[in-house]
Parts: sequence; structure tokens; C-alpha cells
Amino acid sequence: MITAFDRLAATGSDTRMLPRSRLRQAGVAAALIAAPIALALRFALVYRLRAGIPKRNPPGTTPADLGLGYQSVAVPVTDGLTLAGWYLPATANADASARAPGVVLVHGWESARDRTLPHAQVLHAAGYHVLTLDVRGHGANAAETLPVSAGEFAADARAGIVWLRSRPEVTTVALVGHSIGGAGALIAAGNGGDRATGDEAALALDAVVALAPPAGAYRMTRLTFQLADLPFPGLIAWPLAWLTTHVYLRPRGHSVREVDAVDAIRRITAPVLLIHGTDDHVVPPDHMGRLAAARRAALPGAVTQTLLVQGGHHSWIYEFPEVRAAMARFLATSLGGPLTPDEAAARAVAVDARRPPEPERLAAVDAEPGGLASVIRLFQRQKPRTPATPEEPDARP
Repeated sequence: MITAFDRLAATGSDTRMLPRSRLRQAGVAAALIAAPIALALRFALVYRLRAGIPKRNPPGTTPADLGLGYQSVAVPVTDGLTLAGWYLPATANADASARAPGVVLVHGWESARDRTLPHAQVLHAAGYHVLTLDVRGHGANAAETLPVSAGEFAADARAGIVWLRSRPEVTTVALVGHSIGGAGALIAAGNGGDRATGDEAALALDAVVALAPPAGAYRMTRLTFQLADLPFPGLIAWPLAWLTTHVYLRPRGHSVREVDAVDAIRRITAPVLLIHGTDDHVVPPDHMGRLAAARRAALPGAVTQTLLVQGGHHSWIYEFPEVRAAMARFLATSLGGPLTPDEAAARAVAVDARRPPEPERLAAVDAEPGGLASVIRLFQRQKPRTPATPEEPDARP
């Protein structure tokens, strides 16, 4: 009679082999899981290295080329930087006797303050003092060694607010930003002053205009994948955008919430105007809808205006008369003059606002060939990494 013990003894060799087999299977499974994670992390690190440092394009024109008086200024930032800028007073003599509202202009990625001059023309015609500055790592400023995000655009926008508020001739202050500069303007307005200076009065803001701003940090990263024609299906793209965003922000210690325009716009108490073009193929117009919906849900009583421009593209949207009129009317209403809303709109429409000679580029992504070649080249064309400093979180053990 064969007992259970006999059967177990007969299969003893198989029983001893079972743990090894399972261990081998577990090892294979772990490798299959670890490989894509390692590849995704590698992608995120290379993305940060290649896309995080903007190419500087120093200003090629000045306000004088457009017949506008100006002063070259240095705008201090709380972390010790100074930003190159131009101050265009509303009148020839910018003193306390020429009191008027002021507007800070914030350009987009790899752009510079000269790209904002058409806006400055319009605002000057409507009677505003204007400060336009180069965001860190852009224009005439020194190159950055850490990645630049919407958080840096916001910090520099806040520095512009503080600088403009310090002028005795400035009564009220608005922010106008384009693209990632528009997101930075919303973040600066929504995240308050405690992180920048601790002085709420110095950062008081009376209106915000955001032109073609991207909605949300993860959505912005996902957008760059699409702009470069990287062939990631949604099931892969969104988790990869999540990881890439966190890796991108780590060196400067930002949280995702700090650089999220959708989160920030829910806390802006000042009036907000969002403008987007229907033919914007860089930041699709549904981003405006997401921002507006988030703000209206959070602050149903706040002023939230939107303008969807038929035929408008990502850049040069100021060439549309309805954009100039809407901005001037909104600012005159929100800032309390100096002209009536209708007078300001009429003057804005009369300005011959034209695009600069060179078009704006998202050079970090639009030079890619597209498709699988984009992924391959992303890994091939790496620049030597700048040695980490003790201040950089990546250098810490």
C-alpha cells in the first residue's frame, strides 16, 4: 500500500526544485517590471537635461525702435538674481505727478522682452506704465544650470510686481503673460506673496491677463510629448508625464501644486481674462476651458472673462483687433482707468501691432524629427551634464 509519505518521497526531487523554479520566475517577472521603469526614469532624466534649460535669445529690438521712451532697469529677485528689463513710463516724465496703472509683461519659453513690445505699444497707447522683463535663463540674463519651469516664470513675475509697486507713479498693477509666461502669471497671482517676500501689500495684484496658457503641470509635460511627435499612446504617456514632471521639478524643490496653473487660478481674487486662439496647435484651446471651469467652480462670484479668437494661433495673437480691444477694455475696468473702457479699446485697436521679425519657437521640441526618430534622438543628442552643486538636490546622497 502506497502511503502519502511514499508519494511525497517519490516526488521529493520535484519539491526541492519548486522553490528554485519560483525564484527564477520571480526574477524574470522583476526584470520585466524593472526594465520599463528604468527606461522611463532614464527618459525623464534626459528630458530634464535637454528640455529644462532654455536657449537664450537676447533682445534684437528695443522700445526706441517703435518710437517708445524707456529706461533699462534691473529687477531684483528674492533668490539673489537680477533680471534685465525695460520700463516704459506712460508719459515722458515718470514721476508722482503722472500717476497711472502699471502692467508687468511676461514672455513665453525661449522668448525675451522684445517679443512683448507689441503688447507694450498697445498698453502705452491706453495710458499704462509698462515693465517688461527677461525671465531668468532667457534674453539678456545669464544661462541657468537648473531646469526652468512655470515656477520660475511665476517667481520672476512676482519680482516684477514688487518692482512696479515700488514706483510712486504706479497706482494699480496687472500681470499679462503669454504661454508658459501666462501660466506663470496665473501662478504668481494665485500663490500669493508669502514665498517671494512675505509682503502681501507689495504683491497686491488688481488684474491678470493670460494668453494661451497651458493648464496643469502634467498636462503641460504631456503636451511637449505631442509637440515632439513622440509616439507614446495615452496608456503610457500619462504615467510617463507624471514621472517626468516630478523628475523635472526635483532639482529646484518644487511641488507639482506650486507650478500648476489650474490649482492657482482657483485662488486668484483679482479679475482674470483668458485669451486663446482656435488654431493654437501648441497649446490647444481646450486648456482655456479647463482653466475657466476650475476658476468658476471655485470662485463663482469672481470676474472670469474668456475670449476665443477665431483663426488665432499660439503667437502673435495681438494682431487681432478684438484681442487688443478686449485687453484694453478689461484692464481699464479692472485697474480703474486711466481711460474709460471704450476709450482704451478704441486706442488699442488703432495701434499697428505687428509681430517681431523672427517668429517665436519652442526650440526644445520643434526641432525634433517626429515619431520613433524623436525618441532615438532624445537619447542620442545629450549635452554634458553640468556638475551638481551642493545646493542641487540631485547632489545629495
